[in-house]
Amino acid sequence: MEALGIVFTEIGDDYVRGTMPVDARTHQPYGLLHGGASVLLAETLGSSAGNLCVADDAMCVGIEINANHLAGVREGTVTGTARPLHVGRSTQVWEIRIEDDRGRLACVSRLTLAVVPRRG
Repeated sequence: MEALGIVFTEIGDDYVRGTMPVDARTHQPYGLLHGGASVLLAETLGSSAGNLCVADDAMCVGIEINANHLAGVREGTVTGTARPLHVGRSTQVWEIRIEDDRGRLACVSRLTLAVVPRRG
């Protein structure tokens, strides 16, 4: 998180929000926000949100993530918001929407988490 400048900015009753700069750390070779950086932001927000929904003796781990990159972003900051689609005993599904500074949807991602016993 720190290497890419990801910062948690808000936690609500049904969401977790965070930001990431669009700069040399997160660009792909053509000067656009790298899709992998968007996925990293999405999984960071979704996994963190999921872990807020389980008991202390459990934890969430990612088992599948997908992303649709809808608009290129060259500069500024993107903001991701993770919201639950399903929070069950053994799995969770989260939708993460990533927007640019103008509120334009740049990426939408869906993350599936497994709820497993915490070890150690």
